[in-house]
Amino acid sequence: MVEIPAVSPAYDAQWEEHGHLRAAVEHVRAWVTARDLPGARCEVVQLDGRAPLLLVDVPATSGAASDGTVLLYGHLDKQPPLGDWSEGLGPWQPVIRDGRLYGRGSADDGYSGYAALTALEAVRASGGEHARAVILLETGEESGSPDLPAYLDHLGDRLGEVALVVCLDGGGGDYERLWLTSSLRGGVQATVTVRVLEHGVHSGLGSGIVPSSFRIMRQLLDRVEDPETGEVKVPEMVVPIPEERRAEAAELAARHPGVAVPPLPLAPGMRRVVDDEAELILNNTWRPTLSITGAAGLPDPAVAGAVLRASTSLRLSFRLPPTVDAEVARAALEKILTSDVPYGAQVEVTDFMALNGFYAPAPSPWLASALEQIGDRVFGKPCQSMGIGGGIPFMELLGRRYPDAQFVVTGALGSDSNAHVPDEWLNIPFAVQVTEAVAHLLDAHARSASHG
Repeated sequence: MVEIPAVSPAYDAQWEEHGHLRAAVEHVRAWVTARDLPGARCEVVQLDGRAPLLLVDVPATSGAASDGTVLLYGHLDKQPPLGDWSEGLGPWQPVIRDGRLYGRGSADDGYSGYAALTALEAVRASGGEHARAVILLETGEESGSPDLPAYLDHLGDRLGEVALVVCLDGGGGDYERLWLTSSLRGGVQATVTVRVLEHGVHSGLGSGIVPSSFRIMRQLLDRVEDPETGEVKVPEMVVPIPEERRAEAAELAARHPGVAVPPLPLAPGMRRVVDDEAELILNNTWRPTLSITGAAGLPDPAVAGAVLRASTSLRLSFRLPPTVDAEVARAALEKILTSDVPYGAQVEVTDFMALNGFYAPAPSPWLASALEQIGDRVFGKPCQSMGIGGGIPFMELLGRRYPDAQFVVTGALGSDSNAHVPDEWLNIPFAVQVTEAVAHLLDAHARSASHG
């Protein structure tokens, strides 16, 4: 899978012509078919103009007590290569070193389909039980899963009544226990362009007469973010933090100091926003934040001439609290940035991506018991819940469609796995343990008489 440059559609406008997403789906389809799991049906589904997905339908074992469907989710699309990888490594070059598989998509999230099917095989091989299981692997997650609503509508009758969702696109603070995601942030991304001239002019002639597009951009940014504290000032992006999440953050900081907060590669002398780890956790999971992830109209400093530039464009990426309505936040952002613009400059807000967050329901008794046993038998340490600063659009979609389902959002992604950046790697032994944990979950679900 690493060798296939299956860059997500948002980062490859010619994805259909290039065929990499289809190649990724076909690659996994061929592997699943070769496993010859009894009764399994494997199908590539592709609606017109939409990124393909792989659907694997595995019938229940004969002794399964439940007739509900287990949905196992993952994705096969990837982030762009981004930057220089270390010597001997590359985004499309699978390399195994010291129990690590390096390459783009190794940890996010190419292993998920293999883990899901292997868990089903392990249940059967050990004499266990599992309900009917459907593995769904999409190819648009890194783009905000824009095609998933259409696919859920298209496949709704075939999925049936989903009783348990196992998402293998998560992770946690270390590789010593199973981490469960209690919440996921949503997001709004947009490209903002400020234009002051039809074309650039000599800065000696134009400066002081026409304002810099960058200065106007700074003023617009100050409308949505406090430049001193980083606090997001868009009211539609802020919600009260639930008390149980505050308690969870405090517990994480106390029990796992230095683990719950990612050990980021800070530059020499750089400090974190605050010292209190519980507050850092809440910043990363329940408070909105803004990152500038791209820019245009700014030449490289080495070739930057004495020019008053015509325009400046920035890519704004807001992370939103789990319960914020992303579309409401998007509309509010656009209005703030385009109303009463200084000097009457032209402002365009384009290329929106909006996704809602996810707030996991409390586990039912059978699931809580199964997770406790998994902690003892598989990891030797209790499972741990925590919020995640990233997002998985599919979880919110499924939560609305199947409000009575149980959700287990977990995975092999570690805080140091380098997802989205150079040198991405998968911890292979930990991925094996996560796969074993999923097998235990499948068996426990099948044997449970009730999921309430």
